[in-house]
Amino acid sequence: MSHTMKQCLHLRNAHVLGVISLIIILGSLNVKVAESRVYSSLANIEYPAINCRKHSASLTDFGGVGDGKTSNTKAFQSAITKLSQHASDGGATLIVPPGKWLTGPFNLTSHFTLFLQKGAVILASQNELEWPHLAILPSYGRGRDAPGGRFSSLIFGTNLTDVVITGQNGTIDGQGSYWWDKFHKKQLTLTRPYMIEIMYSDQIQISNLTLVNSPTWFVHPIYSSNIIVSGLTILAPVDSPNTDGVNPDSCTNIRIEDCFIVSGDDCIAVKSGWDEYGIKFGRPTQHLVIRRVTCISPDSAMVALGSEMSGGIEDVRVDDLTAINTESAIRIKTAVGRGGFVKNIFVRGLNLNTMKYVFWMTGSYGEHPDPNFDPKALPTITGINYKDIVAKNVTYSAKLEGISNDPFTGICISNVSVQVSAQQKKLQWNCTNVAGVTNNVTPTPCALLPQKEKTDCAFPTDKLPIENVQFKTCSL
Repeated sequence: MSHTMKQCLHLRNAHVLGVISLIIILGSLNVKVAESRVYSSLANIEYPAINCRKHSASLTDFGGVGDGKTSNTKAFQSAITKLSQHASDGGATLIVPPGKWLTGPFNLTSHFTLFLQKGAVILASQNELEWPHLAILPSYGRGRDAPGGRFSSLIFGTNLTDVVITGQNGTIDGQGSYWWDKFHKKQLTLTRPYMIEIMYSDQIQISNLTLVNSPTWFVHPIYSSNIIVSGLTILAPVDSPNTDGVNPDSCTNIRIEDCFIVSGDDCIAVKSGWDEYGIKFGRPTQHLVIRRVTCISPDSAMVALGSEMSGGIEDVRVDDLTAINTESAIRIKTAVGRGGFVKNIFVRGLNLNTMKYVFWMTGSYGEHPDPNFDPKALPTITGINYKDIVAKNVTYSAKLEGISNDPFTGICISNVSVQVSAQQKKLQWNCTNVAGVTNNVTPTPCALLPQKEKTDCAFPTDKLPIENVQFKTCSL
């Protein structure tokens, strides 16, 4: 071979190697660019939270499959178990990416965030074998649907600190029709699962999600403190059984705000235990603020206080709420045998349209866990304040029924305008065993609530500690 040919081959080989090297380098750059895009897309996601996390992982890192058919119960459980190791090192976030993630119940951990990206849907399994059984709640003494125990909630946690469930308005779908059907057919031997239940915990945030079709109550913090529920859209058919929206239960320092709720039951129900069990447990719900919530619930209340209120309900502040096509605004439900108290309740700034009742108090809500309740355990209902309310298309202005020998006292109603509907009832105010005052209220209230000039019903000017909690801006 001539020297010239050898030189040509050498140059050609060098050229080929150069091209190959260039391809490898570009390929490597492309991989890095792709990785950079992934991380940069996550890094651009900012969200408000009580605490940010140092570590994060995706459900897919633990074998998650978002096809709506594959069970991800083990993936969720494995991910949370692994991420719990970071609790003492800045905490961790589990990211649920876009997709449909079928799962049974899973338990959360402390210093932890569950984050649902836009387009992520957690689907609750309808396979009962995936649902663990839990003991009855000590303040209730029995299950709500059946005397025995209860199914775990879909998302559950107990004895936790610093837990965030949030996202970019991702969805949690309880697929409740399976459970509603069993309820209607009286086939339940255990109480249906809640969607989210956090017990014996502190510092809880549930926010910026869409929750649909829970088997029963949607959000149930119980025996817990320092809770923020914010920016939730909660949707259930208006004829679905017991699909309460948010039920703070024997909790302290709670903030519920900026939510839209369509429910088959009460949009918000404040509770604290049932008859002798709640009296013995003795843990009230107190220091609760509810603001900027819209409710649609044709057969129930925008906000119910009770009926399970045997541990007491105190210092509730309701401000700037809207109800549309809802049975009642703020309803107090109790009965002989409940004991406990509902006191220092402050309500202002309600905008109501198409209501059966504006004011409703019931002293004969007779559901009991068993026949062993104490008939001498009478509830104390006092210090109930309403002001600045506008209501349109109303059937009854008020139905206020206290208890014989145990009247509801200290009721104050001021600056209220009720426009009755074409189907109005002749008796607009039906009052028994109640006492209080009114001012600037139309239609004219009942004689048990006489006019007192210059009365402006109370609303606290101080802030609850939970109102001073500021969100941090976190990023993924």
